[in-house]
Amino acid sequence: MSYHNPFTPPRKSATFDDHTLAEIRRAAATGIYDIRGAGTKRKVPHFDDLLFLGASISRYPLEGYREKCDTTVTLGTRFAKKPITLKTPITIAGMSFGALSGNAKEALGRGATIAGTSTTTGDGGMTDEERGHSQTLVYQYLPSRYGMNPKDLRRADAIEVVVGQGAKPGGGGMLLGQKISDRVANMRNLPKGIDQRSACRHPDWTGPDDLEIKILELREITDWEKPIYIKVGGARPYYDTALAVKAGADVVVLDGMQGGTAATQDVFIENVGMPTLACIRPAVQALQDLGMHRKVQLVVSGGIRSGADVAKALALGADAVAIGTAALVALGDNDPHWEDEYRKLGTTAGAYDDWHEGKDPAGITTQDPELAARLDPIAAGRRLANYLKVMTLEAQTIARACGKNHLHNLEPEDLVALTMEAAAMAQVPLAGTNWFPGKGSF
Repeated sequence: MSYHNPFTPPRKSATFDDHTLAEIRRAAATGIYDIRGAGTKRKVPHFDDLLFLGASISRYPLEGYREKCDTTVTLGTRFAKKPITLKTPITIAGMSFGALSGNAKEALGRGATIAGTSTTTGDGGMTDEERGHSQTLVYQYLPSRYGMNPKDLRRADAIEVVVGQGAKPGGGGMLLGQKISDRVANMRNLPKGIDQRSACRHPDWTGPDDLEIKILELREITDWEKPIYIKVGGARPYYDTALAVKAGADVVVLDGMQGGTAATQDVFIENVGMPTLACIRPAVQALQDLGMHRKVQLVVSGGIRSGADVAKALALGADAVAIGTAALVALGDNDPHWEDEYRKLGTTAGAYDDWHEGKDPAGITTQDPELAARLDPIAAGRRLANYLKVMTLEAQTIARACGKNHLHNLEPEDLVALTMEAAAMAQVPLAGTNWFPGKGSF
């Protein structure tokens, strides 16, 4: 005979929680895996688990309105004839025309230009609107080769060879047929309305020696003018960074698992890769071991949201950061203004991630002309510029409080960690101590 204690509510399993049970039922009913956009939704150690040690008696702070704190960064100083100099170390990550609407791509270019920073093309090629409204444009060279041509390589200000992405290191991209319009199909040389899946690796090289040859080809095509970035997903950051440097990269872009994607399997997003926080210090260590720290610049992406995140990434050794999801939110993505329409799609503002379906009420992740027209690229560009300005000011405020006259003068010594995990990943002391797990070894 069983007995239920009326004073104790029924207990649900922590392993088989409501979401897990719902996913099992969905898989059993449909026989297909779940596809979605955005990045990981599980909680992982992140920049929130770090704090800055502001100045007091032992450190001398800078006056906010009278003493300068520089924010400029120059990328591509190793080999490129024309490295790019940005007013802020916050750049816009690669997001394709196809995944995003034309208006959204234009807005990203407008906002980045106002803020004095760069934006990036993404898979699928370069649009005239994007090039026309982006003062500094980075051209992504991906395994798919969609939209790739020597003309656009030369029109770009820098080239980013994408080896991997934080949301899906080792995996290729997806673009479902409903988003492959006439224009997208023409740019990618694809049939209209047919699902497209990008390759997970480049077709003409398999390792760092071949990559070195590819980089030399790109330099020859562009007369050695353009900085060459190598983008890797956060999986083995020490070795990937070292090999990118060996292959001749001017800049390494390191994308952690909080980085978003237009679409891939949910199981991939949640279970492959490493948190951004865990990636930075090994990558910096690789650069230091090779004597290339600050000579080859490191750009970190994946879950950057505020000026505090920017300052923490730079303090850990990055030269700049890139934002994607946050930039889309600044444009108007997941805005409660469209709550009624999000509910009709079975979701809510703040949780909408079915970007691959092309039904985005905000007009950002869609190719539907009526929906895309909802986004005013001029107004959205101004919102993005405002956001970038605030993030830069926030990072400056923190740097001044730590007594630094340039954001790049922030250092690990300025940080402490709130948790054992963050202390181990960032290799900074646990707050109130001078120790972190693994101290004395790497």
